[in-house]
Amino acid sequence: MEFYWESTVIAIVAFILLYMLLSKYAFGPLFAVMEQRRQLVKDEIANAEASRKQAEQQLNEQKLALQEARKEAFEIIEQAKRSSAKQADDILDAAKQESVRLKEEAVKDIENEKNKAISALRSQVSGMSVMIASKIIEKQIDEKSQEQLVDQYLKQVGNKS
Repeated sequence: MEFYWESTVIAIVAFILLYMLLSKYAFGPLFAVMEQRRQLVKDEIANAEASRKQAEQQLNEQKLALQEARKEAFEIIEQAKRSSAKQADDILDAAKQESVRLKEEAVKDIENEKNKAISALRSQVSGMSVMIASKIIEKQIDEKSQEQLVDQYLKQVGNKS
């Protein structure tokens, strides 16, 4: 085998020409497309990271809003408990005052009725005493008759009341 240096030079020249043509017409657009693709991937990664951060921020905001809502609900429940306890106490106080008032009225009514009964009894007793005395004076009776007379008048008093 013989070495032909002309063939080698022609192959090297052809390779250099092919490389220059490919660089100008093929590699340039290919590298441009690859650069665009690399930039697109880079932008997508940046967008994904921004979206992740925004989602994380919204999640934190929602957690805070939920905690605030729970706190407000707890405060509303506590306020309702306090209000209902106060209302129950007010109702009990009003009922106690009403029962005391009714009791006092009943005691006054009983006292008035008692006084009326005593007054009526006094007038009847005094009237009866006068009648008994007049009967005793009218007729002298023995002890047994006097007892019967007193019993009769007491029965009359009992029937009138």
